[in-house]
Amino acid sequence: MTISKKAENVRDVIRYLKKFNSALIVIYLDDKTISSPLFSSHIRDIALLHAAGLKVVIIPGARARIDEVLSSANISWTYKDNIRITDEKAMPLVKMAAFDVTNTVMTNLAANNITAVIGNWVRSRSKGVIKGFDFGAAGEIDKLDTASLNTVLNDGFIPIFPCIGWSSTGKPYNISSAVLAQQVAVELKADKLFFVMGQSAPILKDGEVIPAMNIDELDDYISKLDDSQQIKSLLELCRTACLNGVNRSHLLDGNLDGVLLTEIFSDLGSGTMIYTNNYGKIRPMQQNDIPSVLAIMRPFVESGKLLPRTEEVVAQGLGDFSVYDFDGGVRACASLHTYEDGQYEIAAVAVDEAYSHIGIGPKLVESLVQKAKACGAKSVFIMTTQASDWFEKIGFKEDSIDSLPAARRAKWTPERGSKVYRLPCQTR
Repeated sequence: MTISKKAENVRDVIRYLKKFNSALIVIYLDDKTISSPLFSSHIRDIALLHAAGLKVVIIPGARARIDEVLSSANISWTYKDNIRITDEKAMPLVKMAAFDVTNTVMTNLAANNITAVIGNWVRSRSKGVIKGFDFGAAGEIDKLDTASLNTVLNDGFIPIFPCIGWSSTGKPYNISSAVLAQQVAVELKADKLFFVMGQSAPILKDGEVIPAMNIDELDDYISKLDDSQQIKSLLELCRTACLNGVNRSHLLDGNLDGVLLTEIFSDLGSGTMIYTNNYGKIRPMQQNDIPSVLAIMRPFVESGKLLPRTEEVVAQGLGDFSVYDFDGGVRACASLHTYEDGQYEIAAVAVDEAYSHIGIGPKLVESLVQKAKACGAKSVFIMTTQASDWFEKIGFKEDSIDSLPAARRAKWTPERGSKVYRLPCQTR
């Protein structure tokens, strides 16, 4: 990794530290993550996040520990709609197992000099009988004591939730940890909700992690999943959280070391993020974007794909440039130039190599094509020496040098030998 790339990574971390200063995050750790060799590493990272000024809430999954305790007592149970079904006699053991897990988390945080608090902040009610089926000791969340929770958070402690809720009369119920995490995030108006899973995360396409999905993309993805797939229920929880005020929900692979830190402090992260707001956006370039734009262009200039441009040249054409912005970081650029005869040129197309696989280059070019069309362009052309396949893939066709506007044709040189590719904008 080059020094400039290392510096850019450090800039990303600093930018996100500023962005998420005092942010509130809710972290669900499933039972496989808690029992994995990486658990202590995840806890260390959570301690670092807390030390960096983020407010953290933890909801640990206790399914495996509850299974173990009930099995050792020869108490049977079943599942209905992914909910554990037991009778009230099993609840003392369920409660013991749930608190065992929360104590494990608290002990590991203490080893990192972080004070955590385990509390009974969840008011619950019996799930009852639904369509003739008795859900036994399973409960639903009725209310969260957000005032007490905020006091704990503001005092600098990390709240840890067991998967137990209590009725107004003190009766305990077993509740879903994953659902609890989602509802805690909504009630506390969390900035981020994380599901750190030992399996079923993140979302993959052709073997590659999908770094981000908006709600519309998520709905389409969920519609193709089978109801029996665990990932479907998790994605629906992410969706519900985002639609109810949580800025972003994340699915992370608990088998990867450092997954929480990289997800928070880098643009593409390490898992899949679900969002409703404009995570990645195309916008006009600003003066303070010029160093980032030049850095993105540099490898393309060195390989001969782009002509070199100085800071002064880019500044003079500031109004022609657009950039693709990821959370305040510029990751792609392109410019749109106009000519008197109705031709428009898209130039200086460059995408940060780390982001070249997620389609932001075509999105940026398409936005400039639409801008040209809105201005009444007859056609849009580009000049390229090594990216002809890329432009053909998005609809451009090769044209002759003679088709260029006179002012642009005068700058063409046989030594460079750039080819012209054109996209008509007006039908004849």
